[in-house]
Amino acid sequence: MKNLEELKEIRERVRKNLEMRTGDFAVKIVVCLGTCGIAAGARQTMNRLAELIAQSGRTDIIITTTGCAGFCEQEPMIKVQEKGKEPVTYGKVDTKAAEEIFNQHVLNGQIVQKYLFTKGE
Repeated sequence: MKNLEELKEIRERVRKNLEMRTGDFAVKIVVCLGTCGIAAGARQTMNRLAELIAQSGRTDIIITTTGCAGFCEQEPMIKVQEKGKEPVTYGKVDTKAAEEIFNQHVLNGQIVQKYLFTKGE
């Protein structure tokens, strides 16, 4: 860190990151980041989803992580929770699938059947 401006930039970046993970939300995306998920590419999926959220300009979509969901063959897995609706879990979500799910489900409320694993808890 070289100056006060750089410190302010770091603080703002951390604040936005924290808001993206814990703020009030209309939609929450939970990415399974157990070892099996990470090995299957879940970190790349999570990073792509974070990029899509930032690009959308929406402040009511958050992303968070959890551990192993217990269905290793379905990894990477994500859960989309819209406020007031049953959660939807998707399996085999690579970065391409993440884009489809984000555009169709997260932004427009349409479940993407080809990646659907379960609906409800």
